Amino acid sequence: MAAVETALFEHASSRAPYVTEAARHLLAAGGKRFRPLLVLLAAEAGDRPDAEEVRTAACVVEITHVGSLYHDDVMDEAALRRGSDSANSRYDNLVAILTGDWLFAKSSELTAALGPEAVRIQAETFTRLVEGQILETVEPGPGEDPLAHYLEVVAGKTGSLIATSARYGALFGGASPEVVAALTEYGELVGTAFQLSDDILDIASDSAESGKTPGTDLREGVPTLPVLMAKASTDPADARLLELLSLDLDDDALHAEVLDLLRKHPAMDEARAYVVARAQEAKQLLTVLPEGSVRSALETFADVVATRTA
Repeated sequence: MAAVETALFEHASSRAPYVTEAARHLLAAGGKRFRPLLVLLAAEAGDRPDAEEVRTAACVVEITHVGSLYHDDVMDEAALRRGSDSANSRYDNLVAILTGDWLFAKSSELTAALGPEAVRIQAETFTRLVEGQILETVEPGPGEDPLAHYLEVVAGKTGSLIATSARYGALFGGASPEVVAALTEYGELVGTAFQLSDDILDIASDSAESGKTPGTDLREGVPTLPVLMAKASTDPADARLLELLSLDLDDDALHAEVLDLLRKHPAMDEARAYVVARAQEAKQLLTVLPEGSVRSALETFADVVATRTA
Protein backbone atom coordinates (compact mmCIF):
# COMPACT_ATOMS: atom_id res chain seq x y z
CA MET A 1 0.00 0.00 0.00
CA ALA A 2 2.90 2.37 0.62
CA ALA A 3 3.79 2.37 -3.09
CA VAL A 4 0.16 3.02 -4.03
CA GLU A 5 -0.08 5.87 -1.51
CA THR A 6 2.98 7.52 -3.00
CA ALA A 7 1.66 7.03 -6.53
CA LEU A 8 -1.72 8.58 -5.64
CA PHE A 9 -0.07 11.87 -4.74
CA GLU A 10 2.19 11.73 -7.79
CA HIS A 11 -0.82 11.27 -10.06
CA ALA A 12 -2.75 14.06 -8.32
CA SER A 13 -0.25 16.55 -9.67
CA SER A 14 -0.77 19.30 -12.22
CA ARG A 15 1.49 21.86 -13.85
CA ALA A 16 -0.77 24.39 -12.11
CA PRO A 17 0.06 24.43 -8.37
CA TYR A 18 -3.46 25.52 -7.43
CA VAL A 19 -4.94 22.45 -9.15
CA THR A 20 -2.44 20.19 -7.40
CA GLU A 21 -3.34 21.70 -4.03
CA ALA A 22 -7.08 21.27 -4.60
CA ALA A 23 -6.72 17.74 -6.00
CA ARG A 24 -4.58 16.58 -3.10
CA HIS A 25 -6.80 18.17 -0.47
CA LEU A 26 -9.02 15.14 0.20
CA LEU A 27 -6.24 12.65 -0.51
CA ALA A 28 -4.26 14.26 2.29
CA ALA A 29 -7.27 14.02 4.60
CA GLY A 30 -6.76 10.25 4.62
CA GLY A 31 -9.49 7.65 4.42
CA LYS A 32 -9.68 3.88 4.61
CA ARG A 33 -8.21 3.28 1.11
CA PHE A 34 -10.68 0.40 1.01
CA ARG A 35 -10.80 0.20 -2.79
CA PRO A 36 -7.06 0.12 -3.57
CA LEU A 37 -6.55 -2.34 -0.73
CA LEU A 38 -9.09 -4.66 -2.35
CA VAL A 39 -7.28 -4.33 -5.70
CA LEU A 40 -4.06 -5.48 -4.05
CA LEU A 41 -5.76 -8.33 -2.17
CA ALA A 42 -7.55 -9.60 -5.28
CA ALA A 43 -4.30 -9.47 -7.26
CA GLU A 44 -2.87 -12.07 -4.88
CA ALA A 45 -5.30 -14.56 -6.46
CA GLY A 46 -3.24 -14.44 -9.66
CA ASP A 47 0.34 -15.17 -10.60
CA ARG A 48 1.36 -11.50 -11.14
CA PRO A 49 0.32 -9.74 -7.92
CA ASP A 50 3.25 -7.33 -8.10
CA ALA A 51 2.58 -6.19 -11.68
CA GLU A 52 2.80 -2.45 -12.27
CA GLU A 53 -0.70 -2.58 -13.78
CA VAL A 54 -2.06 -3.68 -10.39
CA ARG A 55 -0.71 -0.55 -8.70
CA THR A 56 -2.02 1.62 -11.53
CA ALA A 57 -5.46 0.02 -11.22
CA ALA A 58 -5.41 0.66 -7.46
CA CYS A 59 -4.80 4.34 -8.19
CA VAL A 60 -7.58 4.41 -10.79
CA VAL A 61 -10.27 3.23 -8.38
CA GLU A 62 -9.17 5.47 -5.51
CA ILE A 63 -8.85 8.59 -7.66
CA THR A 64 -12.29 7.87 -9.14
CA HIS A 65 -13.70 7.48 -5.63
CA VAL A 66 -12.09 10.66 -4.34
CA GLY A 67 -13.35 12.60 -7.37
CA SER A 68 -16.88 11.47 -6.53
CA LEU A 69 -16.44 12.77 -2.96
CA TYR A 70 -15.77 16.30 -4.25
CA HIS A 71 -19.08 16.19 -6.11
CA ASP A 72 -20.90 14.53 -3.19
CA ASP A 73 -19.88 17.31 -0.83
CA VAL A 74 -21.21 19.97 -3.19
CA MET A 75 -24.53 18.13 -3.56
CA ASP A 76 -24.79 17.59 0.21
CA GLU A 77 -23.54 21.10 1.06
CA ALA A 78 -21.11 19.37 3.42
CA ALA A 79 -18.73 21.46 5.51
CA LEU A 80 -16.44 18.60 6.58
CA ARG A 81 -14.97 15.50 4.99
CA ARG A 82 -12.72 13.05 6.87
CA GLY A 83 -12.36 15.54 9.71
CA SER A 84 -11.09 18.31 7.42
CA ASP A 85 -12.78 21.13 5.55
CA SER A 86 -14.59 19.83 2.49
CA ALA A 87 -13.25 21.20 -0.80
CA ASN A 88 -16.39 23.26 -1.35
CA SER A 89 -15.95 24.74 2.13
CA ARG A 90 -12.23 25.42 1.77
CA TYR A 91 -12.52 26.75 -1.79
CA ASP A 92 -16.00 27.02 -3.30
CA ASN A 93 -18.52 24.90 -5.20
CA LEU A 94 -17.07 25.72 -8.62
CA VAL A 95 -13.54 24.71 -7.63
CA ALA A 96 -14.82 21.55 -5.93
CA ILE A 97 -16.82 20.48 -8.99
CA LEU A 98 -13.98 21.19 -11.40
CA THR A 99 -11.46 19.42 -9.16
CA GLY A 100 -13.72 16.37 -9.10
CA ASP A 101 -13.87 16.55 -12.89
CA TRP A 102 -10.08 16.84 -13.07
CA LEU A 103 -9.70 13.74 -10.90
CA PHE A 104 -12.12 11.83 -13.12
CA ALA A 105 -10.07 12.90 -16.14
CA LYS A 106 -6.88 11.79 -14.40
CA SER A 107 -8.37 8.38 -13.58
CA SER A 108 -9.42 8.05 -17.24
CA GLU A 109 -5.88 8.89 -18.35
CA LEU A 110 -4.50 6.18 -16.08
CA THR A 111 -7.13 3.70 -17.24
CA ALA A 112 -6.18 4.28 -20.87
CA ALA A 113 -2.67 3.06 -20.04
CA LEU A 114 -4.20 -0.24 -18.87
CA GLY A 115 -5.73 -1.01 -22.26
CA PRO A 116 -9.14 -1.20 -24.00
CA GLU A 117 -10.65 -3.78 -21.63
CA ALA A 118 -9.88 -1.60 -18.61
CA VAL A 119 -11.37 1.42 -20.38
CA ARG A 120 -14.59 -0.51 -21.10
CA ILE A 121 -14.84 -1.69 -17.49
CA GLN A 122 -14.22 1.81 -16.14
CA ALA A 123 -16.84 3.32 -18.47
CA GLU A 124 -19.46 0.79 -17.39
CA THR A 125 -18.56 1.33 -13.74
CA PHE A 126 -18.78 5.09 -13.99
CA THR A 127 -22.17 4.84 -15.71
CA ARG A 128 -23.50 2.74 -12.83
CA LEU A 129 -21.93 5.00 -10.20
CA VAL A 130 -23.57 8.14 -11.60
CA GLU A 131 -26.90 6.38 -12.17
CA GLY A 132 -26.83 5.40 -8.50
CA GLN A 133 -26.20 9.00 -7.49
CA ILE A 134 -29.08 10.20 -9.66
CA LEU A 135 -31.48 7.55 -8.34
CA GLU A 136 -30.59 8.64 -4.80
CA THR A 137 -32.15 12.03 -5.54
CA VAL A 138 -35.57 10.65 -6.56
CA GLU A 139 -38.30 8.89 -4.63
CA PRO A 140 -39.25 5.29 -5.47
CA GLY A 141 -41.79 5.06 -8.27
CA PRO A 142 -45.47 4.19 -7.72
CA GLY A 143 -45.71 0.65 -6.38
CA GLU A 144 -41.92 0.35 -6.09
CA ASP A 145 -40.55 -1.14 -2.88
CA PRO A 146 -38.55 1.63 -1.11
CA LEU A 147 -36.01 -0.90 0.15
CA ALA A 148 -35.49 -2.37 -3.33
CA HIS A 149 -35.04 1.15 -4.71
CA TYR A 150 -32.49 1.95 -2.02
CA LEU A 151 -30.53 -1.24 -2.60
CA GLU A 152 -30.36 -0.36 -6.31
CA VAL A 153 -28.91 3.02 -5.34
CA VAL A 154 -26.32 1.36 -3.09
CA ALA A 155 -25.35 -1.20 -5.73
CA GLY A 156 -24.72 1.56 -8.26
CA LYS A 157 -23.24 4.28 -6.11
CA THR A 158 -21.00 2.09 -3.95
CA GLY A 159 -21.07 -1.53 -5.09
CA SER A 160 -20.06 -0.85 -8.69
CA LEU A 161 -16.64 0.69 -8.00
CA ILE A 162 -15.80 -1.84 -5.29
CA ALA A 163 -16.74 -4.66 -7.69
CA THR A 164 -14.36 -3.11 -10.21
CA SER A 165 -11.65 -2.89 -7.56
CA ALA A 166 -11.76 -6.66 -7.08
CA ARG A 167 -12.09 -7.21 -10.82
CA TYR A 168 -9.10 -5.06 -11.72
CA GLY A 169 -6.97 -6.71 -9.06
CA ALA A 170 -7.76 -10.22 -10.25
CA LEU A 171 -7.52 -9.28 -13.94
CA PHE A 172 -4.17 -7.48 -13.80
CA GLY A 173 -2.84 -9.88 -11.18
CA GLY A 174 -3.13 -12.66 -13.75
CA ALA A 175 -6.02 -14.68 -12.28
CA SER A 176 -8.09 -17.03 -14.43
CA PRO A 177 -11.35 -15.79 -16.03
CA GLU A 178 -13.28 -17.93 -13.53
CA VAL A 179 -11.56 -16.25 -10.59
CA VAL A 180 -11.97 -12.78 -12.12
CA ALA A 181 -15.72 -13.37 -12.47
CA ALA A 182 -16.07 -14.70 -8.93
CA LEU A 183 -14.10 -11.85 -7.37
CA THR A 184 -16.09 -9.26 -9.34
CA GLU A 185 -19.29 -10.61 -7.81
CA TYR A 186 -17.56 -10.83 -4.43
CA GLY A 187 -16.62 -7.16 -4.71
CA GLU A 188 -20.18 -6.12 -5.49
CA LEU A 189 -21.50 -7.92 -2.42
CA VAL A 190 -18.75 -6.63 -0.16
CA GLY A 191 -19.26 -3.12 -1.53
CA THR A 192 -22.96 -3.27 -0.77
CA ALA A 193 -22.23 -4.57 2.73
CA PHE A 194 -19.73 -1.73 3.21
CA GLN A 195 -22.35 0.94 2.54
CA LEU A 196 -25.05 -0.81 4.55
CA SER A 197 -22.72 -1.17 7.54
CA ASP A 198 -22.27 2.61 7.30
CA ASP A 199 -26.05 2.90 7.59
CA ILE A 200 -26.00 0.92 10.83
CA LEU A 201 -23.08 2.96 12.19
CA ASP A 202 -25.00 6.18 11.51
CA ILE A 203 -27.48 5.11 14.18
CA ALA A 204 -25.56 2.78 16.47
CA SER A 205 -22.13 4.41 16.62
CA ASP A 206 -20.58 6.13 19.57
CA SER A 207 -18.92 9.26 18.21
CA ALA A 208 -15.84 8.78 20.39
CA GLU A 209 -15.30 5.28 18.97
CA SER A 210 -16.29 5.78 15.34
CA GLY A 211 -15.36 9.40 14.74
CA LYS A 212 -18.83 9.89 13.24
CA THR A 213 -21.68 12.06 14.51
CA PRO A 214 -24.54 9.66 15.28
CA GLY A 215 -27.73 10.19 13.31
CA THR A 216 -26.28 12.45 10.61
CA ASP A 217 -28.17 10.71 7.79
CA LEU A 218 -31.23 10.52 10.01
CA ARG A 219 -31.20 14.27 10.61
CA GLU A 220 -30.77 14.96 6.90
CA GLY A 221 -33.60 12.63 5.92
CA VAL A 222 -31.30 10.30 3.96
CA PRO A 223 -32.83 6.80 3.63
CA THR A 224 -30.79 4.07 5.30
CA LEU A 225 -31.27 0.33 5.74
CA PRO A 226 -32.39 0.33 9.42
CA VAL A 227 -34.77 3.25 8.86
CA LEU A 228 -36.40 1.63 5.83
CA MET A 229 -36.77 -1.64 7.72
CA ALA A 230 -38.29 0.18 10.70
CA LYS A 231 -40.71 2.03 8.43
CA ALA A 232 -42.00 -1.32 7.17
CA SER A 233 -43.21 -2.20 10.69
CA THR A 234 -46.94 -2.75 11.24
CA ASP A 235 -46.59 -3.07 15.02
CA PRO A 236 -48.88 -0.53 16.77
CA ALA A 237 -46.14 -0.07 19.38
CA ASP A 238 -44.03 1.63 16.70
CA ALA A 239 -46.55 4.42 16.11
CA ARG A 240 -44.40 7.06 17.82
CA LEU A 241 -41.26 6.01 15.92
CA LEU A 242 -43.08 6.10 12.59
CA GLU A 243 -44.51 9.51 13.44
CA LEU A 244 -41.05 10.85 14.23
CA LEU A 245 -39.56 9.40 11.04
CA SER A 246 -42.10 11.40 9.05
CA LEU A 247 -41.00 14.68 10.66
CA ASP A 248 -38.20 17.17 10.07
CA LEU A 249 -35.57 16.13 12.61
CA ASP A 250 -33.69 19.41 12.87
CA ASP A 251 -35.00 19.72 16.41
CA ASP A 252 -32.36 18.23 18.73
CA ALA A 253 -34.88 16.77 21.18
CA LEU A 254 -36.85 14.98 18.45
CA HIS A 255 -33.63 13.78 16.86
CA ALA A 256 -32.41 12.33 20.17
CA GLU A 257 -35.76 10.64 20.76
CA VAL A 258 -35.92 8.93 17.38
CA LEU A 259 -32.28 7.87 17.64
CA ASP A 260 -33.00 6.23 20.99
CA LEU A 261 -36.10 4.45 19.64
CA LEU A 262 -34.23 3.18 16.59
CA ARG A 263 -31.33 1.84 18.63
CA LYS A 264 -33.79 -0.31 20.59
CA HIS A 265 -35.82 -1.38 17.56
CA PRO A 266 -35.64 -4.90 16.03
CA ALA A 267 -34.84 -3.24 12.69
CA MET A 268 -31.27 -2.76 13.90
CA ASP A 269 -30.72 -6.49 14.38
CA GLU A 270 -32.54 -7.15 11.12
CA ALA A 271 -30.21 -4.75 9.31
CA ARG A 272 -27.12 -6.30 10.91
CA ALA A 273 -28.30 -9.77 9.88
CA TYR A 274 -28.84 -8.55 6.31
CA VAL A 275 -25.31 -7.16 6.11
CA VAL A 276 -23.75 -10.31 7.57
CA ALA A 277 -25.73 -12.39 5.06
CA ARG A 278 -24.27 -10.35 2.17
CA ALA A 279 -20.78 -10.93 3.55
CA GLN A 280 -21.48 -14.66 3.82
CA GLU A 281 -22.66 -14.71 0.19
CA ALA A 282 -19.43 -12.99 -0.79
CA LYS A 283 -17.35 -15.54 1.12
CA GLN A 284 -19.13 -18.42 -0.60
CA LEU A 285 -17.84 -17.11 -3.92
CA LEU A 286 -14.29 -17.58 -2.68
CA THR A 287 -14.57 -21.36 -2.98
CA VAL A 288 -13.18 -20.82 -6.48
CA LEU A 289 -9.84 -20.17 -4.74
CA PRO A 290 -7.73 -22.85 -3.06
CA GLU A 291 -7.60 -22.76 0.71
CA GLY A 292 -4.72 -20.66 1.89
CA SER A 293 -3.62 -17.18 2.87
CA VAL A 294 -5.22 -15.35 -0.08
CA ARG A 295 -8.64 -16.89 0.42
CA SER A 296 -8.38 -16.38 4.17
CA ALA A 297 -7.48 -12.70 3.74
CA LEU A 298 -10.45 -12.10 1.45
CA GLU A 299 -12.77 -13.91 3.88
CA THR A 300 -11.49 -11.75 6.73
CA PHE A 301 -11.91 -8.64 4.58
CA ALA A 302 -15.61 -9.48 4.08
CA ASP A 303 -16.11 -10.17 7.79
CA VAL A 304 -14.46 -6.91 8.83
CA VAL A 305 -16.64 -4.93 6.42
CA ALA A 306 -19.82 -6.51 7.82
CA THR A 307 -18.98 -5.98 11.48
CA ARG A 308 -16.91 -2.80 11.48
CA THR A 309 -17.38 -0.13 14.12
CA ALA A 310 -15.78 2.79 12.27
